[in-house]
Amino acid sequence: MMRAEENAWPPPSPDAALLVVIVARIGDTLLVTPMLRALKEACPRGHLTVLAHPKRLVVLEHLPFVDRLGSIEPRGARLRGWLARRRYDLAFVFGRDRPLVDYALRVSARAVAFAHPGMLGDPQRLRSVPPPETSIHAVSERLMLAEAAGVRAHSLRLAYVVTDTEKRDARGWLAARVPRGTRPLVGLQMVSYPTKAHRNWPAASFAELATRIAARYPGASFVVLGDRDSLPAAATLEQRLPGKVHIAAGELGLRQSAALIGELDLYIGVDTGPTHIAGALDIPMIGIYHHMYPGRNLAPLDRPRCRMLEQPATGELGVDAVMAEAIPLLAAGGGAAA
Repeated sequence: MMRAEENAWPPPSPDAALLVVIVARIGDTLLVTPMLRALKEACPRGHLTVLAHPKRLVVLEHLPFVDRLGSIEPRGARLRGWLARRRYDLAFVFGRDRPLVDYALRVSARAVAFAHPGMLGDPQRLRSVPPPETSIHAVSERLMLAEAAGVRAHSLRLAYVVTDTEKRDARGWLAARVPRGTRPLVGLQMVSYPTKAHRNWPAASFAELATRIAARYPGASFVVLGDRDSLPAAATLEQRLPGKVHIAAGELGLRQSAALIGELDLYIGVDTGPTHIAGALDIPMIGIYHHMYPGRNLAPLDRPRCRMLEQPATGELGVDAVMAEAIPLLAAGGGAAA
């Protein structure tokens, strides 16, 4: 397979003005952060503007390598940029909607986007990057756009910033619910979003796993993360471990939940947005992926304290397998087993 950099444009100058347009889900937006970091490293005196879906902007807030953050949607993009001069030297577009590419070409001298049907334009100004011919990691796939512009990444780690205020609020939330000194604190993301419910690991399996952790670590407490769709699974957990389960699902917003994740001794979750956030934070974690969306292509990279497990095409991922990964991660964190 020919890689994007084999026919790349010359890299942008160190003072180039760059634009990145990202219209994607939470996890897919976070997967672009290694590329954003690489662009800023390539253009340290330049200016990096990122326009993202209004509902996903929050995951990109406070990143030190993003100079300006704004919102964009395909429908609104049709009306933008007609009177503005081309204020960017180079734009990168993540999204299959033609209005996003057209907007980028109105405001930028050149643009790079993944090729798809209907992608037309002056090849001197628009670089259409063919998608990979074989399955590769999602971060590497997104970096293909940067490579097409002569930019390589030195780090593949996802990026997310929890502010000091958010940390303080998360600790306050925990202090009001979890007895002082209760450890370890284990966070559980038990469900994916409804349209990808096949990614879920059974609530009964989560309950059995939590029961085993509590037996080994009598002081353990569990925080159920997610939105209101997680509440039925949380009820199953509460029935098994009354008094040890604290429900953040449906109560906290995305950034509040992310700050809470940052306080955990261990995160265990299925493949969904919060699991990508956990992958961007420096906490021990276990990601449970589905064979249709392999963990080898989605699990966070450059994260020594991350373990990846996969639900097989036949049968079911056993609790024993997850517990075997949880024990050494909890032991490394200083948890005292009974």
